[in-house]
Amino acid sequence: MEQRIKVFEKGQQAMGVMYGFGKYLSKSPLEKSLLHLVYYRVSQLNQCAFCLDMHSKDLLAEGEDVQRLLVIDAWREAPFYSQRERAALAWAESLTTINGGLVADTIYNEAKAQFSEQELIDLTLAVIAINGYNRVNIAFGAEVGTYQVGQFN
Repeated sequence: MEQRIKVFEKGQQAMGVMYGFGKYLSKSPLEKSLLHLVYYRVSQLNQCAFCLDMHSKDLLAEGEDVQRLLVIDAWREAPFYSQRERAALAWAESLTTINGGLVADTIYNEAKAQFSEQELIDLTLAVIAINGYNRVNIAFGAEVGTYQVGQFN
């Protein structure tokens, strides 16, 4: 996709609001690797190539196993995700693919079993943030493949 608007350049003030999510989440007790895994999966659901490129590079730089990235679309059947990761992925998918009404009780209860209330709030904010970034990139395009690890730190 050709970049339509250089939103991170032209919309700095507007995007600054979104950057606040990242600043807040950088202090979250949630594991950085878990957040990147959630960002990767949500970006996959939203078909955001720029974010998939970015988060796959970040995950690999952190030592993530390539096999886990290759099969994340089938995480429910794959044996190499922890219960905490499974709860986070189910929560993220439910918030991303809103099908009307509340998140299912089974998904909420599993998330509550794995995360403190503060962590669940932070996880929810992280899902909101990556969905927002995905939508900005999908709307205006982004130069896929240009991301360098740590570029937005």
